[in-house]
Amino acid sequence: MTAATDSSLFPRVPDSADGVLDGLDPEQREVATALHGPVCVLAGAGTGKTRAITHRIAYGVRAGILQPASVLAVTFTARAAGEMRGRLRQLGAGGVQARTFHSAALRQLQFFWPKAVGGEVPRLLERKVQLVSEAAARCRIRLDRNELRDVTAEIEWSKVTQTVPADYPAAVVKAAREAPRDPAEIGQIYGTYEQLKRDRGTIDFEDVLLLTVGVLQDRHDIAEQVRAQYQHFVVDEYQDVSPLQQRLLELWLGDRDNLCVVGDASQTIYSFTGATPDHLLNFRTRHPNATVVKLVRDYRSTPQVVHLANGLLSQAKGRAAEHRLELISQRAAGPEPVYTEYSDGPAEAEGTARRIRDLIASGVPASEIAVLFRVNAQSEVYEQALADAGVSYQLRGAERFFERPEVREAGIKLRGAARFGANDTLLDDAVDLPSEVRAVLSDMGWTGEPPAGAGAARDRWESLAALVRLAEDFARARPAASLADLVAELDERAHAQHAPTVEGVTLASLHAAKGLEWDAVFLVGLTEGMMPITYARTEEQVEEERRLLYVGVTRARQHLALSWSLARSPGGRASRSASRFLRGLRPGSGTGAGRRTPGAVSGGVERGSGAPAAAGRPRHRSPARCRVCNRTLTDAGEMKLMRCEDCPSELDEALYERLCEWRAGQAARLRQPAYCIFTDKTLMAIAEAVPGTEAELAVISGVGRRKFDRYGSAVLALCAGEELMEASGDGSGGAAKNSSEK
Repeated sequence: MTAATDSSLFPRVPDSADGVLDGLDPEQREVATALHGPVCVLAGAGTGKTRAITHRIAYGVRAGILQPASVLAVTFTARAAGEMRGRLRQLGAGGVQARTFHSAALRQLQFFWPKAVGGEVPRLLERKVQLVSEAAARCRIRLDRNELRDVTAEIEWSKVTQTVPADYPAAVVKAAREAPRDPAEIGQIYGTYEQLKRDRGTIDFEDVLLLTVGVLQDRHDIAEQVRAQYQHFVVDEYQDVSPLQQRLLELWLGDRDNLCVVGDASQTIYSFTGATPDHLLNFRTRHPNATVVKLVRDYRSTPQVVHLANGLLSQAKGRAAEHRLELISQRAAGPEPVYTEYSDGPAEAEGTARRIRDLIASGVPASEIAVLFRVNAQSEVYEQALADAGVSYQLRGAERFFERPEVREAGIKLRGAARFGANDTLLDDAVDLPSEVRAVLSDMGWTGEPPAGAGAARDRWESLAALVRLAEDFARARPAASLADLVAELDERAHAQHAPTVEGVTLASLHAAKGLEWDAVFLVGLTEGMMPITYARTEEQVEEERRLLYVGVTRARQHLALSWSLARSPGGRASRSASRFLRGLRPGSGTGAGRRTPGAVSGGVERGSGAPAAAGRPRHRSPARCRVCNRTLTDAGEMKLMRCEDCPSELDEALYERLCEWRAGQAARLRQPAYCIFTDKTLMAIAEAVPGTEAELAVISGVGRRKFDRYGSAVLALCAGEELMEASGDGSGGAAKNSSEK
């Protein structure tokens, strides 16, 4: 077990509050024990953020510091909220409310509506598309299917940014947003849509937040009642908070500051819905006393995957890029990412399917493989290629697991067997829980071997097989569990939409893959016009596309493949080119990835001071700590490297060899020992940091002013991969060759 993952689907409940902290790394433990005042957790991909915040809540509850009913944890999807509730239950902290913003607001609205307004809460409109279509027709505006979807999205954006219909055209200009139609027309449709809702006594999901905000703003007695109920707040995925959600959070808090937020600005991929990382990036400004904890130990991905992810962000621009986190892999080395160029789209899909089939043959489960693409329309060719290759697959975002007919039927049969099993001859030969489940499902046609090929029969079998595997895991974790206990577990999972693993390759869009991970990930269709998408025109939009690709890269634990095709169809014109985001990352495309550049944030903890330090006052110098494991460093060599000798290194070995060769030449010419030029540790520090500017080189321990003046230009040239002219007599190493030399 690593510090970021559990070894079982059903871990044992810790026997004490201190037991909740077992297995956490130093930064995660800081999160878990920071129970008072504002806390901001900057958590990179794969660094165990959900583990850290659930253990924080559980530790507070188990230690008697937090009352379960006084804690409200909010996140952005029902699946994430369900997962959080499940983890808290496993840690012995049941009773904590973990909900989406909309779910929490709807509960409060339903409870307080009779008191605040009177009567019944208006009926909730499940889907607004039909009403938007009617509003457009009343405005005598024709919308095709795609325009209808886009206009609906614009109405949603307007409401979460608290923009009224009359202000929509001006708001679009101010936000540099590209409207799908004439903004005046959309404003007109938006206004008519709102009027239709009022006429019919309905509200939509955005209204749930707006109305809750209105009630809490207007009725101070109700606001105080809510604040008396909830004393502590935790917000996950804080980079995705909209202005409306932030306003609701502020009303929940009042003048208190018991708030813990968790996020990563480099994973902001929903700005088109109104989400903004500004609330996360400005947290320390709003809360000067905040404790800021940075999680950068990546337990998910191999060093090779992490190196690529860091390299992708090292080329990023904008405010989010200035606060990016430099991940440090905690896993053993794995295979290098594979880059493949194909002649056309079908060839790319067929090649991907072949590689997936080979991975499965090598022992990688199909459920641990994903094919990720930019838009859902790309899935069809991969569905066909996988079917032709005899590989089962599942579409992410399709029908929910617990809503499948065979799963519902299985639930009914298992519930009946749990209640009347003693009189059921079907269970006569069952010796344990898994065999009971297999016996019940065999009555539905389930067998130990899957049916041949793909299709509906195989899909049905995979659903039932997932239930069998879940029963086996459940029995291993709880040997005394009965069939009734398993049924209760299934009911809890259905409520939380926490589905068991279905055997089959996952096909999903990059947006739908957020929050998930697999052993092997295939990022496909990485061409200009698709990544970044063709309508991403501003720098801000392009940078969001880069972050979207970063999310895709960081879904992979071990195997990562990136591919693109030159033509759409066989025989077509090869007019496509690989995504600009791959320049400098794939071999032969320019400067190598992974170079540290200004703005990258390392891990650690920052305590809020409440006020800036007085000018001219000597600052207390903190002890040097390993940037990997956070241990205090005392050895001079380790302090120079800023890491323990045996902690993982990001050393650029080729650069280190070039530096050593250059140093040997300088030492021979100057007739000095090599260490007088630079020590081994200093060269290692340079090869780990790979400085690109004078400022970056100057801050490395061992590079003093004298050595910087004498050797700085040569070292920077070597770091940039340039060849040096034969050394001059002063020992500087000479100038780099330039392109004008013949």
